[in-house]
Amino acid sequence: MTPSPAPVATSSWFQRFLTVIERLGNLLPNPSTLFALLAATVVVLSWIFSRMGVSAIHPATGQVVPVINLLNVEGLHRMLISVVPNFVGFPPLGTVLACLVGIAVAERTGLVTAGLRLIVLATPRRWLASIVVFGGILSHSGADVGYVLFIPLGAAMFHAVGRHPLAGLAAAFAGVSGGFSANIVLGTIDALLAGITQAAATVVRPGMLVNPAANWYFLIAASILITVVGTWVTEKIVEPRLGPYQGDAQAEEIKPLNAGEKRGLLYAVLATLAVTLVILWGTLTDGGFLLDPKNPTFLGSYFIKGLIFFIFFYGLVAGLAYGIGAGTIRNDNDVIRGMDASVSTMGSYIVMAFFASQFLAYFNWTNLGTVLAVKGAGLIKDMNLQDSPTLLMVSLVLFTATVNLVIGSASAKWTLLAPIFVPMFMLLGYTPELVQGAYRVGDSCTNIITPLNQYFPLILGFAVRYVPKTGIGTMLAMMLPYSIAFLIAWTLMLIAWIALGLPVGPGAGLFLPQ
Repeated sequence: MTPSPAPVATSSWFQRFLTVIERLGNLLPNPSTLFALLAATVVVLSWIFSRMGVSAIHPATGQVVPVINLLNVEGLHRMLISVVPNFVGFPPLGTVLACLVGIAVAERTGLVTAGLRLIVLATPRRWLASIVVFGGILSHSGADVGYVLFIPLGAAMFHAVGRHPLAGLAAAFAGVSGGFSANIVLGTIDALLAGITQAAATVVRPGMLVNPAANWYFLIAASILITVVGTWVTEKIVEPRLGPYQGDAQAEEIKPLNAGEKRGLLYAVLATLAVTLVILWGTLTDGGFLLDPKNPTFLGSYFIKGLIFFIFFYGLVAGLAYGIGAGTIRNDNDVIRGMDASVSTMGSYIVMAFFASQFLAYFNWTNLGTVLAVKGAGLIKDMNLQDSPTLLMVSLVLFTATVNLVIGSASAKWTLLAPIFVPMFMLLGYTPELVQGAYRVGDSCTNIITPLNQYFPLILGFAVRYVPKTGIGTMLAMMLPYSIAFLIAWTLMLIAWIALGLPVGPGAGLFLPQ
């Protein structure tokens, strides 16, 4: 078993800086308490800024967006009646619990354990970090399932080979969230952003089309870049700083699969293949039962719309098939107990989700994020950087990365920023596809260092399983090197891409034809 690397000497200024970040961050209260305090702070700020008359003009609609005061009777009534809807409607909550209930069957029957051992046995240890980062990049093709499924798997893989599990968690988190706009497979977010970009582009050129593959070449190159940079950060900065793992969590013993486990895996593969074939039949054939008649495409299918159910169903079917083949399921009680055990471990996350859901709802109601984004974008526009388009592009990246700390949704931010930046750059001769690509760089890099990421409480919960004293400061210090490295490397790649004149996607060049 390969031991974890020895800790880096404390004389490194960057390591000392990360230590300060960790200590300061860990002085913050419990995450649940922090979100409660943030919610109260938003209410107070809404009163202050509304009294000051702060507002902004929404670039897409032209309407005035004022800061809404919640510190009044009307605001109190709204908060009182929305506690439960805020909690129940918290986007990650249903996704996490529904996925885990299905995956719990796979865990209970031993499928996850056997699959993990098979992956580790087949993977050269020197490539493990690269595989985890790249796997994280690929995983977000399925919406947000990478957060729920792949990040804990990354931790388990590292732990299984004697490396620090938090290093594996960090590498997976970096790939899933920090590499959100790096992929070799197109997803629903590509179509969503392209639609917003197209709407903004028609202001300058009516009838202009922007297709979902607008940034595909750029994203493929970025996936390679993020994998390389993420691997380097994991092995040269994060893992040495963590040192050897000294926690109590038991690692999965890496031993060859026995006959029953092999038979169980075979059954699971066959069952998974059968489900996949049915889904393909329902989505790729004319009139398929999973197609939406109004939008008969794969991205518009009910498979994509109901992806959470299919993740649950895949876990259930594969787990049952493995259990039957390996003989680890005796009756339905074994299956239900597995589901019960999985949900019971999510208690702390559910508590955090309750307070986080209230904070995010208040923040959205007050329009604080919208006003901040529009004001900041206007400031960049007023800096008169038209004579230096590359500098203006870098400014867009940095500004997006900053706004991303307070507005997590990629589509919500782009809805605000596209009507400002797309026409601006088009008037300078640049294509809307390039502007969208620059936006996506900034939109990805800071996902992993903001506690306002709606999945941050979940990732913190995964980390606490291995190191119970893990706090927000620990997570920030662990993920900050990835964020800085991704931002620098990706921005340099964007500058080089522009200098070389490479197309960012099929039929999507850099410069508008005159």
